[in-house]
Amino acid sequence: MSDALARPTAAVKPAPPRSNAVVAVLAFAGIVVALMQTLVIPIVPELPKLLDASASNTAWAVTATLLAAAVATPVVGRLGDMYGKRRMLLVSIVLLIAGSVVCALSDSVIPMIAGRALQGLAAGVIPLGISIMRDVLPSERLAGSTAMMSASLGVGGALGLPSAAFIADKWDWHLLFWTSATLGAVAFLLVLTVVPESKVRAGGRFDLVGALGLSAGLVTLLLAVSKGGDWGWTSATTLGLGLASVVILLAWGLYELRSSQPLVDLRTTARPQVLFTNLASVALGFSMFAMSLVLPQLLQLPEATGYGLGKSMLTVGLVLAPQGLVMMAMSAVSAAITKAKGPKLTLMIGALIVASGYALNIVLMSEVWHLVLVSCIIGAGIGFTYGALPALIMGAVDPTQTGAANSLNTLMRSLGTSFASALAGVILAQMTTDYGGFPLPSENGFKVVMAIGAGAALLALLFATFIPKHRAPQPAPATDGPTETAEVTTAKA
Repeated sequence: MSDALARPTAAVKPAPPRSNAVVAVLAFAGIVVALMQTLVIPIVPELPKLLDASASNTAWAVTATLLAAAVATPVVGRLGDMYGKRRMLLVSIVLLIAGSVVCALSDSVIPMIAGRALQGLAAGVIPLGISIMRDVLPSERLAGSTAMMSASLGVGGALGLPSAAFIADKWDWHLLFWTSATLGAVAFLLVLTVVPESKVRAGGRFDLVGALGLSAGLVTLLLAVSKGGDWGWTSATTLGLGLASVVILLAWGLYELRSSQPLVDLRTTARPQVLFTNLASVALGFSMFAMSLVLPQLLQLPEATGYGLGKSMLTVGLVLAPQGLVMMAMSAVSAAITKAKGPKLTLMIGALIVASGYALNIVLMSEVWHLVLVSCIIGAGIGFTYGALPALIMGAVDPTQTGAANSLNTLMRSLGTSFASALAGVILAQMTTDYGGFPLPSENGFKVVMAIGAGAALLALLFATFIPKHRAPQPAPATDGPTETAEVTTAKA
């Protein structure tokens, strides 16, 4: 199967008259979801006081979102393939609005955790949006549009941090979540009125057992990875959860291989183009987290350490904000290279740029402009890779599987990020310096994390070399005008 953006002729898609509006609305929805992920960062240190709870309990406000997103992403993607991607997109946005309202009304830890979990369930918006684009946009618009939709994740994250820091600094923290709810409502109305429903459907029966099995495996794995530093990496709880995740995921894989209508078609994911794209996604997710961890700490640590810059959270957000604009700008360049040479080359270029940014950060980390430059370089690389990944996935799977396939790819990036968080936490906890009797991460510790980030990006580059060579896409069949897409039903024994 080619990694090109060609689509099978079995499903002839219309050329909607409002393509620009559809792309803009879907990208806006993606930015809103990405904003939700960074919304809570400025108030995390204050949550124990704000919610009158221990730091270990309030940490679940972040962990709950991670776990809910991991569970929801593949499930919602499959449901979108079966029952309508726009429908599941609207459901996801409703969950985001509901979670935001719950958080906005909360003054204790339990409602906050519940609300953040509901927000995490909206994580499937971006892969669903990309899949909708494949179904409803003309072929010539697909590369640029999917690249922009993918970039919305980074754009929302980069722009959300300074906005959230400013709101938290000037007004009551509940306003953060009222803002999120309002933006979610706007996104819901825009999707409802502008985005058409795709008529490409997989049909069949939902694999409930597969969904429960994958959810159990992911939750146990991510709990072990995300909480292992608090519980102890050799504690019975951490080791028990890690072992349980291995057993559950192996059993789940065997069940999926024998299922006639699996949640995840593992045979499709074993195709070289899909397999190595997903492996590269794990490595890139791992690499990208290093920047979001290292740069804010370098900016905020006291100047007396000799390497900290003593800046506020608002300054951190402003330093990282240009990265989002660079990502959006690079999505257009990414699309142009993908059209001309194929997404494999685009992915390789992006991974190399990310690795170069981290290497530069090792020697340039003593001034604010150094970190602005580094974040923009890494952001440019992310813009390339985020545009290439969905193109590679959609070039290798049937139109009836794009929701599930894109969602699985998004999950792979999230898993890489979680593993990076755990490893970086261990490194920075071990490599410390004394500051007034308190241990702080040392300068060499940050450099080690950045070197690992560069290495992970180079690993993604290596995986990309194994992706099958690009073949030119076949021209789409000519049509006299918009043509209704026939519903595609997979009838498996």
